[in-house]
Amino acid sequence: MNHCLHNPVYNALLTGDKHLSNGTATAQWYDEAVSPFVGFAANNKNGFDELHSLLPEGRKILYAIPSIITQPKGWQVQHEIKGLQFVYEGNGDFTNDSTAVQPLTTTHVAEMIALTKLTKPGPFAAKTILFGAYHGIFKNGRLVAMTGQRMHPEDYSEISAVCTHPDYLGKGYASVLIQHQLQLILEEGRKPFLHVRADNERAVALYHRLGFTISRPMNFYFMQKQ
Repeated sequence: MNHCLHNPVYNALLTGDKHLSNGTATAQWYDEAVSPFVGFAANNKNGFDELHSLLPEGRKILYAIPSIITQPKGWQVQHEIKGLQFVYEGNGDFTNDSTAVQPLTTTHVAEMIALTKLTKPGPFAAKTILFGAYHGIFKNGRLVAMTGQRMHPEDYSEISAVCTHPDYLGKGYASVLIQHQLQLILEEGRKPFLHVRADNERAVALYHRLGFTISRPMNFYFMQKQ
């Protein structure tokens, strides 16, 4: 049996993100304003056909899988990203001062979208904040760095939207924010994980330093229904 993180989107939509789920027992998706991610059961050989029959024309989706796939019928692959999935295996010994970290609310969504458009950590839309636990660092009243959570498959929580404004790189904000998320997740008795572009050497090095280890490759396919 595959580990739940082998198919994280589908398993999240069935469990920790069930309140955000749409679809059937075998094919699931988030509202597009929350996330473009879709997923289906590993044994559902007609998953893309089922999604095609349920989603509106022109709908853009994001599909994550450890293996390489070919373009499915009825869908146009617009972009592919080779990524890595990391799972936290550290000892929970956090030293960074998180006093500057502030919770983010719906009043901050415009700033959050602007920051993610600039830094491109991954898809972020008007209702992505519904995943929860978003926090940021402000300087002179300006949001300059943030992190949050995204998928929640079974007893795992994904750290996501790790981003820092280019003018504030090198100040350790990402490390502070990630360690803060780790504390939040571990205090809930859950297991932290995350995804990163395989070619993002700076982020990969940081995650290793913070106690994450690579669990598997994860390929991300951005597609549009034809």
